[in-house]
Amino acid sequence: MKKIINVGELKKLVKQLKTDDKSIVLVGGCFDILHKGHLVFLAKAKKQGDVLFVALESDENVQRLKGKERPINNQGERAANLSNLDSVDYIILLPVLASNTDYADLTKKLSPDIIAITEGDPKQAEKESQGKVVVVTKHLADFSTTKILQNL
Repeated sequence: MKKIINVGELKKLVKQLKTDDKSIVLVGGCFDILHKGHLVFLAKAKKQGDVLFVALESDENVQRLKGKERPINNQGERAANLSNLDSVDYIILLPVLASNTDYADLTKKLSPDIIAITEGDPKQAEKESQGKVVVVTKHLADFSTTKILQNL
């Protein structure tokens, strides 16, 4: 099974999954340096449905969100790391998305049954306008890529 896909491949794949009566869970993020917080979050998200999609931010968006020194790993490397996790079924390589409308359009194409988030997600309200949101774990403040980098 090909795990790493682009946005153009979504429509056909989603149609097949829906035909097979599979429930779709969506998560999104940078996943720059995989750590325990990511692993816990992804495992709990996977338990919410049959198929877990990770919408993986572009390098440009990671830099905009996290700063000019990021990402540490480029999108291809981050996708390859995620593809080795049993909890992850598909990784969507996001292009540069400039607005909330772009994210909403992607979510509409995917039509997830669940959008899984961590407690305190700053974009929770936006995500709730796009589908059923489930908080799957508390924010694990001790585990973050930023904290890892600060401790180097």
